Amino acid sequence: MGTVIIFFLVAILAAYGAWSAFKNKNILGLVFAAGSFIVFGGFALLTLINSGYPATH
Repeated sequence: MGTVIIFFLVAILAAYGAWSAFKNKNILGLVFAAGSFIVFGGFALLTLINSGYPATH
């Protein structure tokens, strides 16, 4: 469950980075931040759905 929490925090920071890069018109930063948001956020969300909250064993 700790991994999901850490990945959600990384996804939140990536979303902030994507928004900041969008405002500054930084295309490369936007691509990497949006990609990180999709990867980390998707992994965290699907892991949370698969394992449930709280984690069941």
